[in-house]
Amino acid sequence: MSLENFNEVKKILGEPSLEREGVAIYQMDCLEAMKRIPSDLINLTITSPPYNIGKEYEELAELDAYLDWCENWIKEIHRITTSNGTFWLNVGYLEVENEGLAVPIPYLLWNRTPFYMLQEVVWNYAAGVACKKRFSPRNEKLLWYVKDRKNYTFNLDDVRDPNVKYPNQKKNGKLKCNPLGKNPSDVWQIAKVTSGKNRASVERTPHPAQFPMELVERMLKSSSDKEDLILDPFMGSGSTAECALRNGRYVIGFELKSEYIGYAKQRIDQYLEDTDLSSRQESLAI
Repeated sequence: MSLENFNEVKKILGEPSLEREGVAIYQMDCLEAMKRIPSDLINLTITSPPYNIGKEYEELAELDAYLDWCENWIKEIHRITTSNGTFWLNVGYLEVENEGLAVPIPYLLWNRTPFYMLQEVVWNYAAGVACKKRFSPRNEKLLWYVKDRKNYTFNLDDVRDPNVKYPNQKKNGKLKCNPLGKNPSDVWQIAKVTSGKNRASVERTPHPAQFPMELVERMLKSSSDKEDLILDPFMGSGSTAECALRNGRYVIGFELKSEYIGYAKQRIDQYLEDTDLSSRQESLAI
């Protein structure tokens, strides 16, 4: 069914700027594009929109206008999401004039949506700016939304943490811990994608705000099944697309900047080339 939905979206929106098997990325405004997509097609949306803090990929707006804009595209995501579908939203902090310097955007957005907010997850990372007059920030928020609070996809076994201190501990003869590992909890310690000559992450692209693959993979595996249709309306460097491809999902993405689509193309093509090479090497070894 998800393949049919994937093809239906492509038929409606036309030729993508970047297309590979199971991947279609469009250079389009996400709000206008989503208005053209029929209801109930997307199984999972994972995204991180501009934070309205003056980054190179965004235009600063008045706070109320920014929040209204977010509310509008989130409503479209809700409309096109399947009845058991899920929406993961990553947002950071911004300054609210005369109110606060580093106000978490989730505090301003969490209830401006028709979704049901199931849980806030804290993404804790090691690297970041160093502050002198306040504590150095080392976290962002992930808001986990579902369309139906009683019926949604959640695959805990696919994302269990195998790092268990006492994996064989028993009580009344039974293992206290699941053999697959423990629940990773609502605090995720996952490194940021770092830059710099000597400390750049292996997956680093020139994009200034890149999603770590490990972060995307935990959201994707826990909240979707193989061959589901994934959406990222702010595709950026293509982390969601590559992760979906690696894990047997279809993916639709929107991105305004052609250079960012170029970054996505490079990493997706590199993954496909590496996969093809590995497959040929395995066949020779048989």
